[in-house]
Amino acid sequence: MVSSSAARRLASLLITAVSCAYTAITLVYFLQGAFYGVTAALSMTAVVATHYVNMRAGLRGTRPPLFPATLALQAMATYLPDFLLPGGMSALTAPMLAGSLLVLLPLRWGGPLVGLMMLSEGTRLWWGLAGAHVTFFYVATIATTGAMIYALVRFVRVTAELEQARAELAEAAVLKERLRISRDLHDGLGRSLTAIALKGDLAGRLIDRDPAAARHEVGELTQVAREAAQDVRQVARGYREMSLAGEVDRAVALLESSGVSAQAHLADVTLPERSEAALAWAVREGVTNVLRHSRATTCTITTSLQGGRVRLEVANDGAPATPGAANGGLTGLAERTAQAGGSCTTTPTGEGGFLLAVEVAA
Repeated sequence: MVSSSAARRLASLLITAVSCAYTAITLVYFLQGAFYGVTAALSMTAVVATHYVNMRAGLRGTRPPLFPATLALQAMATYLPDFLLPGGMSALTAPMLAGSLLVLLPLRWGGPLVGLMMLSEGTRLWWGLAGAHVTFFYVATIATTGAMIYALVRFVRVTAELEQARAELAEAAVLKERLRISRDLHDGLGRSLTAIALKGDLAGRLIDRDPAAARHEVGELTQVAREAAQDVRQVARGYREMSLAGEVDRAVALLESSGVSAQAHLADVTLPERSEAALAWAVREGVTNVLRHSRATTCTITTSLQGGRVRLEVANDGAPATPGAANGGLTGLAERTAQAGGSCTTTPTGEGGFLLAVEVAA
């Protein structure tokens, strides 16, 4: 796709070519005398100079610093020579003024003004006995040249806007990927790091009185560390295949090894991939919060089918030790659940416990 700088160079070249073409035609005034030739040359210089200032600003999507004075000066330079030169000169300069009007003014104003210019020029030429063909030609050039200049400037501006939009989309994609990695690392590695810390503490307490049990815990710690390394690789690749049943099995094992009595009751239902992944993440985040932020001694994980939706509940008997401690992870979980078309709620229970409930489409 054409870059905005290339589009601006192309438009500038074409607009300059048009200006040069009209300027060259004014040389015919020298055939009528030196005075007329010099007057025409000076008048065209003033038109081209103000036209350049106006177009330079228009191509950048702005207005000249002295606007609307520059537009008024171009209009004066366009029509004043009609009183000094035989036959007038606005037929050669009005097309450039039409371009400036369409570019710098709203179309609801610029369009009617260009129409008024065409009517004025046609009337002047017709009463000057220029002939129907000549009159039509010069009147048509006002519309065609003005429209061409306007189209070139719009082309440049649209190209610049598209270029900016692409840059913003690319930046948004990078930010989205960073958020995904951050969320996946938090949700995925949080459980693994919590398990590593718990098993490391347990192994340290058992190493003197029960070396065999300590070695077992160290072995499981090593396995959890390998799973964490695998999680990191999957996050880097952007691929996270989650299984609800597998995640529940790992959660129960982790809870039991951490001294929390755990039970799981899963409904026999086949879920869409996005729904299953959302529930699996919910189990991981819920159990991580139970281990990290609560004083729970029991935890129950259940799923049930209710009217075309599956409800997951992770309930424990210990509220968070520090109110709001788990909010960061639960916020990420709520966002992930919403992306799967579900909902996520957390409520304290009457027995001093805590309930995480997630619903997704079955």
